[in-house]
Amino acid sequence: MTTPDLAGRLTIADVHAALRAGDYTTEDLVRACLERIEQIDRSGPQLNAIISVSTTALDEARRLDRELAEQGRLVGPLHGVPVVVKDQIETRDLPTTFGSAASGDYRPERDATAIARLRDAGAIILGKTTMPDFATSWFSTSSRSGVTKNPYDLTRDPGGSSSGTAAAVAAGLALVGIGEDTGGSIRLPASFCGLVGVRVTPGLISRAGMSSLVTPQDTAGPMTRSVQDAARLLDVLVGFDPADDYTAATVVAGSGRSYADGLESASLTGKRIGVLRQAFPDGTDPDGARVAETVQAALASMRDAGAELVDITIDELDEQVGFTSLYTTRSQADMNAFVAARPGLGIASMRQLVEDGQYHEKLDLLEAIVAGPEDPLQDAEYVSRVLAQSAFQRQVLGVMAEHRLDAIAFPDAKLPAPTHEDIFADRWTCLTYPTNTVIASQLLFPAVTVPAGRTSDGLPVGLELMAAPYGEHELLRLAAAAENTLRGWSAPEL
Repeated sequence: MTTPDLAGRLTIADVHAALRAGDYTTEDLVRACLERIEQIDRSGPQLNAIISVSTTALDEARRLDRELAEQGRLVGPLHGVPVVVKDQIETRDLPTTFGSAASGDYRPERDATAIARLRDAGAIILGKTTMPDFATSWFSTSSRSGVTKNPYDLTRDPGGSSSGTAAAVAAGLALVGIGEDTGGSIRLPASFCGLVGVRVTPGLISRAGMSSLVTPQDTAGPMTRSVQDAARLLDVLVGFDPADDYTAATVVAGSGRSYADGLESASLTGKRIGVLRQAFPDGTDPDGARVAETVQAALASMRDAGAELVDITIDELDEQVGFTSLYTTRSQADMNAFVAARPGLGIASMRQLVEDGQYHEKLDLLEAIVAGPEDPLQDAEYVSRVLAQSAFQRQVLGVMAEHRLDAIAFPDAKLPAPTHEDIFADRWTCLTYPTNTVIASQLLFPAVTVPAGRTSDGLPVGLELMAAPYGEHELLRLAAAAENTLRGWSAPEL
């Protein structure tokens, strides 16, 4: 038998081919993941990406192996796939901490809808991953788990708030991962850790059983080492759920079409991509200059492969992004409603957490949230902010229509992953870090990041592609074509 190559770019298709051929078993794969967690996450580099590990994963793997042997077929599209999940999403058989030291050993009575869908498809929930308290940071700083290391540079942060998922998938501790994205919490860490990360139009994936930050913007999503694997996860995750009325959006998105089908034939030829140079670094910071250089090279390669690049401008972009942000207006109400529905969690409110000092000291966003109103209607500008969001959407859709764009492109962030030293010295805080991921989030648009390559000093950089709402099928085809052209993924040297 062969050994699963977790350090390489092992895909779901590779695993299924190996299982069918008898090259190795699901039990072999899960054992390899567990051994790698011990060698890389618990010892050696000590990434600190996994907060809890399943005690039943090997039993589940053996059951799947028996069913394959007896029936001669896979039980589902994710048969035997080891998945790590951000600890923001509830699991019945593993503690769910939300990154908070105040959560104790909280165990929900049932799986979140997204977890149930993964299990029904044959996936194995291998473990839960680290995150900042209640997803309130671009960084990994957590009162529960401390900090997580970036596999590409152990002195740097993997990004947040899906910190552990990004580090774990990049390091090959599991085959794929699930994160959550409100303002960029999938795409930013995916960019910092050289992964594909997908933010879908909110409502396509159920948020039932997932803690909230800004309810209209929240969505779970895949973090993987290939677009194909991300699409395979979406084929399982997307769907209507009566427990989340936002998933009525699936009616608009349509049903029955696979996200994964046809990606192999994806091409950049004739695709019109708007380049949003307002979102590029201005070159005054050497790190930012290296990000710009990497993204410019990626775009040039895409142009050479047949894409048509069109420079575009969004009027008053920074001002619109700032005014339409609802964190300090709405988040406290949404977060309090979530914890209030879970008395077993033992958390009264976000304000009480902060007043009791039960949060990580570097969570300036959480502090800003609780300094705001408990009811968004107490903000005299709340309605104006919501209306401004609709106007922002219309303006950007108008730009896309005017230039006949398939997508808009820009770097996920104006800087690469920051060092832990810079975070703790307050060179960057959550509220000052120059991420571009908030653009798609506050527009309620789907977006995907693909690895653009690495900077001259070896740090991964993500290229974000943003499309119109419910345009995920074509967006993934575009991302797959870009991935095939750029070949920007490379394994970390651990």
